[in-house]
Amino acid sequence: MSNETEIRDRFWKELKSERTIMLGLDGEPGGGMQPMTSLVEEEDGGPLWIFTSKETELAKAIGGGAPARAIFTGKKHDLFANIRGHLVIDNDPAVIDRLWNPWVAAWFEDGKDDPKLCLLRFDADHAKIWLNATPLGAAIEWLLRRDPKESYKDKVAEVAL
Repeated sequence: MSNETEIRDRFWKELKSERTIMLGLDGEPGGGMQPMTSLVEEEDGGPLWIFTSKETELAKAIGGGAPARAIFTGKKHDLFANIRGHLVIDNDPAVIDRLWNPWVAAWFEDGKDDPKLCLLRFDADHAKIWLNATPLGAAIEWLLRRDPKESYKDKVAEVAL
């Protein structure tokens, strides 16, 4: 896998499967990062949807929308991404209905009508994605008298989302 399109496609596939991101607003002390479960509907991207409570610091800090950042690590720790975008509250009832599932329902006593329910939409616009180059792989490259940095340079991509 060596081109940006393949790396981007792999990122979306893994994010859709794994779902857990660290999410925070740009400019918040410490990044304001916290673990959140994201839902992605499309195979090749689209917004990340995050159910949360209106009472969370993150929901209160968003206001009318804010620049945000998400960090993602693949399940096998072989893909890492730093994602930039814009975060807004989007309590569209049609989207809530479409994304509602038993895991979300477990957090809201009154179901979809819970007054604390808050749906966030993270519109990702850019990501830097790294594929893991294992130390063993680098050692083998070195033993074969090849520069491991050369083979690794096609495992990093900056992509528009």
